[in-house]
Amino acid sequence: MIYSYDGFDIESFEAGKGLWHARIKRADQNPVVIDGVLFSTLEVGFAWSDPDAAIADAKVHIDHIRQR
Repeated sequence: MIYSYDGFDIESFEAGKGLWHARIKRADQNPVVIDGVLFSTLEVGFAWSDPDAAIADAKVHIDHIRQR
């Protein structure tokens, strides 16, 4: 399932039984730059019990990226 949020695409995926993660990438396909390092995608490293929680956490990470 892919969601759009503030210029980013968020894809939730089940990494293990009942362990949901999120993958973040820019909607325009350009890399995300963090401290001069280019990332084509970012994976949120927390395991959530459902996909909605993974999406919500990814939105928090996107907001943090925007503040940099």
